[in-house]
Amino acid sequence: LACLSQVSHFNTLCVTMIDKPNSSPDDSPPSAFQVWATAARPHTLTASISPVIVGHSLASVLSFATATPLLPSTHSLLLLSIRFAAFACLIQLGTNLHNDYADFVRGADTKDRLGQARATQRGWLTPYQTAAAATACLVAALAIGTGLSRVVALAVSASLDVPIMLIVISSAFNAVAYTGGPYPLGYIGLENLSIGYSGMGEVFVFLYFGVVATATVPYMHLKMMSPDATSVITSAPFRASLAAALPIGLLATSIIVVNNLRDRCTDVLANKRTTAVRFGEKFARSEYALCVIGSYLCIMPFIAVYGIGWALPLLSLPLAVPEIRAVALGEKDGAALNAHVGGAAKVQAVFSVLLAIGIQLSDNIKYNA
Repeated sequence: LACLSQVSHFNTLCVTMIDKPNSSPDDSPPSAFQVWATAARPHTLTASISPVIVGHSLASVLSFATATPLLPSTHSLLLLSIRFAAFACLIQLGTNLHNDYADFVRGADTKDRLGQARATQRGWLTPYQTAAAATACLVAALAIGTGLSRVVALAVSASLDVPIMLIVISSAFNAVAYTGGPYPLGYIGLENLSIGYSGMGEVFVFLYFGVVATATVPYMHLKMMSPDATSVITSAPFRASLAAALPIGLLATSIIVVNNLRDRCTDVLANKRTTAVRFGEKFARSEYALCVIGSYLCIMPFIAVYGIGWALPLLSLPLAVPEIRAVALGEKDGAALNAHVGGAAKVQAVFSVLLAIGIQLSDNIKYNA
């Protein structure tokens, strides 16, 4: 009876939320620029760039004590970081565009959607257009990533760097596997494979928009000083990049948690089994609190290890507090959470910039092997 009561309450809540449309009666299409900007979701693109800023800052102070840099003179660290930032941004754009396409064809995006407008669902773009745009972004990302792999491989006179190529290929695959759908995975019989629909979205975001996005630039920089990938990955300098990736990954994850919390009522109708659908509203709000508060708490031990500069991200707490109140403490729900998807991205961006500055202010001897 208790379970039936909970289900009834959930259904009543969802009907109430869905009955409050997020769109105005005027559905006239915006300009072409606005349509593509809507599909690209620029308010969250900092999630792919912020970790690279931190990674670049770390790489600039990392070194092996007895190593001579093997970085080609035509590929400065800044250029390396810019190229990887372009790769990461294109992966996120490809993921967003493919999600716009696939959520529509899979029935998750309907007229009852509570979140920001989706270009395919509104009819502003056809499924073919959004799928084609996603493909273009991912092809460009593959080209940039392969180029980076070749640059890193020059240190050992090889054609490609295997770890970088694994990152490049898996990132592109996960971009379409996040939502799944008939294109392109249907061509290989995997149209039902979906990271997001199976409730693994948070894991994907933490790993790729946290660990991978933060630690790849330091890895490439160190690999050019020491050709042995194993010695790089087990080194003290690389461990510093993993330490920085932890809070950045948690804050990136908070963005998808807000998104899933907001959409749980329409997601359940489309059999999209996010963690918010599987475990409920209270779990999602607690998960958000864990991600945001945890990102600040996990900085504390690193302050003792790497220096007081790592305390600088604490200055972003005033931005995080209203987000915690709205999301974790339940002040807002449904369409009212739209602003807090971008709000979570803003907290991560400011936190990342402050951490990047703090790394520069700390004693770099503590980072080096």
